[in-house]
Amino acid sequence: MRFVFLGTGTSAGVPAIGCDCAVCTSADPRDQRLRTSAALEFTDADGRERVILIDSGPDLRAQALRRGLRRCDAILFTHNHVDHTFGLDEVRRFNAVQKTPISIHAEGKTLGDLRRVFAHIFDRDQNVNNSFVASLIPHVIDPDAPFEIHGVRVTPLRLLHGKLPILGFRFDHARPIAGGESSPLPLAYCTDVSGIPPATWKRLTGLRTLVLDALRHRKHSTHLTIDEAVSVAQNVGATRTYFVHMSHDVPHAQTNESLPRGMRLAHDGLVLE
Repeated sequence: MRFVFLGTGTSAGVPAIGCDCAVCTSADPRDQRLRTSAALEFTDADGRERVILIDSGPDLRAQALRRGLRRCDAILFTHNHVDHTFGLDEVRRFNAVQKTPISIHAEGKTLGDLRRVFAHIFDRDQNVNNSFVASLIPHVIDPDAPFEIHGVRVTPLRLLHGKLPILGFRFDHARPIAGGESSPLPLAYCTDVSGIPPATWKRLTGLRTLVLDALRHRKHSTHLTIDEAVSVAQNVGATRTYFVHMSHDVPHAQTNESLPRGMRLAHDGLVLE
C-alpha cells in the first residue's frame, strides 16, 4: 500500500511561466511542483495490482511517466476545475495497456461538466471519425455514502473551496490488503480547501495521515493559508500531516523548518508507505 504525491503545486504550477522569483528559479527539485494530484497503489486481496488516481490534471501524462504508472483502475474527482480534470484524455493509454475500462467517480455536477468538456469521450458515437478515446464507466458519488474500490473503503468528505462545495476523500481498509500493516491508511485527502463544514470533522478522526491544502502565507478566498492549515491539522490530530497545492510563494526547505512536529510540505514524487 503506497500513497504517491504525483503533483503538489497550485493551478499555475511551479515554476510559473514568466517568473524569476526565488522559488521558481530554485535548484531544489522539491520546489518544482506539477499540478496537485495523487495515486493510491496497492495489491488487492486477490493479489492484483491496483491504482486509484485522485484527479486527472493537465500534467497527468508527465506524472504517469515519471512515476512509471502502467494502469489505472479508478479515478476520484474532487471537483471540476481545470487543474484537476483537464488530463482526462490521457487515460486512454491506460485503457490500451490494461485492456479494461476505467471507473470514474464524481458528484453529479462534476460528471456533468466532464461530459460537456470531454464530449468526444462520453458521446463517442457523435465523433466524425472513430477516434482513439478513453473508455470510462461513470459513477455518481453520494456525499453521504461511503463506497468501496477493490478493498479500499472511500468516504466522501464535504469541503468548501470558497463558495464551491467540493469533495475530499478518506481511505480506509475495507478488508485485508497485502502490506496493510505498514499502510499510510487511514488517510484523508483534502485539497483546495478554505473551510470544513461541522459535519465533516467527525470523519477526520483516527487518521494516520492527513493531506491538506496550504496555498501560501497570504490570505486567499478559496484556499487555506499555511497558518490556517497548521491550525486545522492540529485540530484533526493525525499522526502525520502533509501539505499540498503550494504556490511559488512557498520555498520548500525554509517552510519545512518552520512547521510543527509531524507536519511537512509534500513534494512531487514523495511516496508514503
